[in-house]
Amino acid sequence: MEDNKQYLLENLLNDTSFKNWVYKSNRNDTVFWNNWINNNPTYIEIIYTAKDIILGISFKKEELSEDFINQKLDLLLKHIEPNLSKKSITSNKFSSSRRTLITYSLSVFAIALLFFFVFTSINSNNDVIHKTAYGEIINLKLPDGTTVVLNGNSELTYKNDNPRDVTLKGEAYFKVKSKPSTQAKFWVQTEDLKVEVFGTQFNVNTRDKKTNVLLDEGAISLLLNNGTSKKMKPGEIVSYSKSEKTILHEKVNTNLKYALWRDGTYIFNNVSLQEVMQNIEHAYGFSADFTDIELKERILTGGIPNENLKICLAAIEKSTGTRIIIKDNTLLILNN
Repeated sequence: MEDNKQYLLENLLNDTSFKNWVYKSNRNDTVFWNNWINNNPTYIEIIYTAKDIILGISFKKEELSEDFINQKLDLLLKHIEPNLSKKSITSNKFSSSRRTLITYSLSVFAIALLFFFVFTSINSNNDVIHKTAYGEIINLKLPDGTTVVLNGNSELTYKNDNPRDVTLKGEAYFKVKSKPSTQAKFWVQTEDLKVEVFGTQFNVNTRDKKTNVLLDEGAISLLLNNGTSKKMKPGEIVSYSKSEKTILHEKVNTNLKYALWRDGTYIFNNVSLQEVMQNIEHAYGFSADFTDIELKERILTGGIPNENLKICLAAIEKSTGTRIIIKDNTLLILNN
């Protein structure tokens, strides 16, 4: 029994869904874990122990240690002192107090030089990178006030001094903070295009060698890598592939086939189960294995929460009449 509790504790501490429950950062995970606790009262002590551990973790700000500074100072002085010694041998004109003053001045200079190199080293890397693992979703607030929900297996990069020009690999949902006073634009760059924004809400997906953009609110312009541009209105979707040179620009409707992701939920419309599982593979890293080819063509329409893999797969099973078994790094798809 104690081994089971220890195993559960270790799993909880590494479970993104459980951490979301602890920090109350995701509604689906909050509901899931509240129900789980009600159904498993035996483990309530372990649950709250794990919660206390997570809330008690703090990250200490790294500072340059005194030993590190002294080590670098000694290294610099070794290059300075030989020259000083030679001059002292050939000309014994320096008084003790003057030598002390020079040594002190050189020490101050060496320390200043050291901090210059350290400061230059720190600031030479001006990139800010946010990266998610498979199955991990994070909520970001950029320095300009823009919020970004970054899906699993995705990366967002921007310069520290220019957070309104970001590069995306993977998938993210943006709520861009407008700047009426300066009319400052916000840019999202992918391999296929650039999204020009003033203030709006939209999704960008760079999976499968193309970029899909869905606009929820506001208005944006897309600068495609083929030299053309597209203006988008709310409710429209644009899909563009630089390599395949294909463009789709449509108003979202019930007849259109599309797959969207918004704030932790996939929205599928007339999408085959094979394509649905490709989205899951991108976010969680599991490949799909269909036991029956016919299963690939089953159509799914509806919302699927993806912030918890078990809940996500359960929703897919219910919507498609299938059974999904996790085996190693594979999702085995069977007829129910």
